[in-house]
Amino acid sequence: MSESEQPASGSTADGKTDSTTDSKTVKATERPNTGRAFGPPGGIPGDKSMDFLPSAKRLLKRLRPHRVQVSGVVLLAIFSVGLSVLGPKILGRATDIIFSGAIGKQFPRGLTKEQIIEQTRASGNGRLAELLQGIDLIPGVGIDTDALRNVLLLALGLYVGAFFLSWAQGYILNGVVQRTILDLRSEVEEKLNKLPLSYFDGAPRGELLSRVTNDIDNISTSLQQTLSQLLTSLLTVIGVVTMMFVISPLLALIALVTIPISMILTAAIAKRSQVRFVQQWRHTGALNGQIEEAFTGHELVKVFGRQKEIETSFAEKNEELYKAAFGAQFISGLIMPLMMFIGNVNYVVIAVVGGLRVASGTMSLGDVQAFIQYSRQFTQPLTQVASMANLLQSGVASAERVFEVLDAKEQVPDDATPEKVTDSRGRVEFEHVSFSYKPDEPLITDLSLVAEPGQTVAIVGPTGAGKTTLVNLIMRFYELNGGRITLDGVDITDLTRHDLRSRIGMVLQDTWLFGGTIRDNLLYGNLKATEEDMLAAAKATYVDRFVHSLPDGYDTVIDEEGSNVSAGEKQLLTIARAFLADPQLLILDEATSSVDTRTEVLVQRAMAALRSDRTSFVIAHRLSTIRDADLILVMENGAIVEQGNHTELLSLDGAYARLYNAQFSGAVVDIDEEAAAIATPVATPAGRPMAR
Repeated sequence: MSESEQPASGSTADGKTDSTTDSKTVKATERPNTGRAFGPPGGIPGDKSMDFLPSAKRLLKRLRPHRVQVSGVVLLAIFSVGLSVLGPKILGRATDIIFSGAIGKQFPRGLTKEQIIEQTRASGNGRLAELLQGIDLIPGVGIDTDALRNVLLLALGLYVGAFFLSWAQGYILNGVVQRTILDLRSEVEEKLNKLPLSYFDGAPRGELLSRVTNDIDNISTSLQQTLSQLLTSLLTVIGVVTMMFVISPLLALIALVTIPISMILTAAIAKRSQVRFVQQWRHTGALNGQIEEAFTGHELVKVFGRQKEIETSFAEKNEELYKAAFGAQFISGLIMPLMMFIGNVNYVVIAVVGGLRVASGTMSLGDVQAFIQYSRQFTQPLTQVASMANLLQSGVASAERVFEVLDAKEQVPDDATPEKVTDSRGRVEFEHVSFSYKPDEPLITDLSLVAEPGQTVAIVGPTGAGKTTLVNLIMRFYELNGGRITLDGVDITDLTRHDLRSRIGMVLQDTWLFGGTIRDNLLYGNLKATEEDMLAAAKATYVDRFVHSLPDGYDTVIDEEGSNVSAGEKQLLTIARAFLADPQLLILDEATSSVDTRTEVLVQRAMAALRSDRTSFVIAHRLSTIRDADLILVMENGAIVEQGNHTELLSLDGAYARLYNAQFSGAVVDIDEEAAAIATPVATPAGRPMAR
């Protein structure tokens, strides 16, 4: 199992390690990576996304807990847009005051408006007469400055009020969006802790991290930038259309022609760009997975000289991401220019028709000016919505990927009325246990064994025999297909996972240390331990020896990779952590596989101290480490083929004896097989034959 799949090395499993838990849906022992990051329902989206509208609705439903604040945002937006929409009409009144005053000053006092119009028509200037008919003309009187000042102050008040209302709307909405994203992140974190281990077996860490970081950040950005604008744009369109019909139904009908045209074009473009946005985020996750994998194993990449292959693979994935991102942005980017073009055509038509109506006296110049402003306000929100289409589609595509994680099948829940272990002794019994990672590939069939309290049970066998699977079943990382496992007579499925794992400590061959001090890493095994308890555990496991040689002792900061301590020292730290946890059961999985001979002696002594008075399961390939085990289980193909102590198993001259002799007496090679191997040369990478 990899580090990401295991609980904290050397610590008792607790609620924090539930992310590596069980499932009835599992894979093969080695759990090979199939190349796909996820399978349905938690898989990578295909080339086609989920339905856009259902996904968008599901995303918006996450705002439901904040319905009061959302209602306040809507009300503020209504008043803000309402004040803004009244502005052009008020300013149109100011234009009428200026225009009528400028025209009226050109005529002599004492005449009425009707007399001026009759004289103008009598002089043969009918067009001008019709124009004068449509304005508030007072002959001989210029611009009414008092009325103009009052109108301008009213307009200024409207716009200032709209600004403050809009600011309050944005402030509240920002809080709603950020709290929604906070809840979403918390829900994803909680979901990850409920997913079975099999989910993570097929999930490259880079891809999963991309979903829970990049995609959630993208959702946050999309909601923040689109919600307010969409609401404001919708209300603006409603308010503007209302005012346009009040001013001129004819011009309003002309302006409304652009709506179906805009909707048809936007829908057609959005349908094509949405697919590419899904591809963009899919390729982003794949690229992140490749980068994480390459840099995690950068030493091996350099050792085997595979930098060129890594660079080539990166270039290919980067090119795929570029093409998907370019296509998504280019296609969605066509919406705004098209909307602007339609808006400009609409503006020209309204200006021409409005000018003719002013000339005919059926509309005032101020109303035409206001209507032109409204036409701009009408097309502007449509253009803004179009310009946000790419951001909105990108956000929904990210939401789909996050929803796939949230919809993934969870592990079997704990019993609502769990049992308790009353007589805690550490007796573990397998009763006719059957298990398989794949339904058509049985691994463990009808396995029964008993580990008595205080016994050390060693599990040996070739790779893939099911050794690690056996201890994973004890931890309930996977669920059984048949039979049961009991702890002190209680079925482990009747216990809560927290209760079960709080009794178990694990020391893995892949050590896990987090960024922090040595003291922090040790206390991770038991947060309630005192300083004296920690020092006692460190001394018992030979950690205290090398810690004193470090510059800051127990306050020495270890980075996340543990690169400032050796492999053996890291292993001792994990053993000390398990020692401090004082578990009832102990599982040691190849705990000395990566240390030198001298350190192995120290590790064995430390593990001997740790195993004292505890039921222990030891997985080992080095048979020298388990000679003193009370019971040795020899596994082949998921079955126990031999069991007994070291002396008994050697006397049987069976599977255990073959393993032991292979390590200590030299490998026995079949002469016929060797001759066949020599007769069939193996081609080297350079094409030259090489003897086997």
